[in-house]
Amino acid sequence: MTNGLLGKKLGMTQVFDQNRLTPVTIIAAGPCRVVAVKTKERDGYEAVQLSYGEVKERKLSKAELGHLKKNQAPATRVLREFKKEGDSVVGESVTVGMFKAGDWVDVIGVSKGKGFQGVVRRHHYSGGPESHGSMFHRHPGSIGASSFPSRVWKGKTLPGHMGAERVTPQRAGLVISPADG
Repeated sequence: MTNGLLGKKLGMTQVFDQNRLTPVTIIAAGPCRVVAVKTKERDGYEAVQLSYGEVKERKLSKAELGHLKKNQAPATRVLREFKKEGDSVVGESVTVGMFKAGDWVDVIGVSKGKGFQGVVRRHHYSGGPESHGSMFHRHPGSIGASSFPSRVWKGKTLPGHMGAERVTPQRAGLVISPADG
């Protein structure tokens, strides 16, 4: 089988406990279909490829359609590989029933895009004094040496694009009520 599952965020809600209120994210997870099983002999590693979210065939390239049709799978939006655990068969369905209530899971997603941001918001610089004519408020300040190396070092925390990147908060999800389907 596999240790992963694909899904889609539906929205947010809240769960009331006897002592507190907890915000929760609702995710429609699965069912996912096993499209391919990678083996050590043929591919050099072991993995299971899952598909999720059916789409019209015209929205996929011919290469993607050929790969899916070879494995008798419908046209799907997302294909991802997960570590192989146990035996898997092409065409098998993976559902949220593999989890039980109380399991902690890692959730992988794309963070919100913030566009072009300065150093105060992007890297938490403190900036300079705000009054008495300092003229140094939200700027990065000095960024490099003079004669050597006569350039800005790679990796310097400067303004730029922020967000819209893949993030994985560890043990971010708690399975509340798994249901097959």
